[in-house]
Amino acid sequence: MSVQRATPHARRHVRAWDTDDSLPNPARVLLAEDDRELRRLLAAVLRKQGYFVKEAGTGFELLGHLGSLILQNGAFDLIVTDIRMPGVTGLSVVEGLRNGHTRGSCGTPVILITAFGDEDTHAEARRLGAVILDKPFDLEDFRDCALNMVSPALT
Repeated sequence: MSVQRATPHARRHVRAWDTDDSLPNPARVLLAEDDRELRRLLAAVLRKQGYFVKEAGTGFELLGHLGSLILQNGAFDLIVTDIRMPGVTGLSVVEGLRNGHTRGSCGTPVILITAFGDEDTHAEARRLGAVILDKPFDLEDFRDCALNMVSPALT
């Protein structure tokens, strides 16, 4: 019996995701935003670049998606999350990831988005190693930020 390691290549065997097999190895993005229209818009921007996007509308859905993929020996390559959402906040999820209390990779790049970006929030994001974008932000800036953090096609 062989044991499969949780490596980026192992996640190609996870079929719980609907993937476009013509893409070489799309980077997986977990996008959490409680505003459905904004979430759909951001997901469309990411998909247009070639990312595979899993969407969540609450902090609890965000945690559920993190846990379910980890149980399948998979990983997200980028997390984009609103800070203030019903259930669990994006900041608490990132803090849990960084401290090993939340299932997932502690080194996963994170983009935090918020309409309430005061100096304390920005300082906390920096402390956690996350990039923060204040709403409203330019969609090209969002796209470029994602592209700079993780290439859409992993090798």
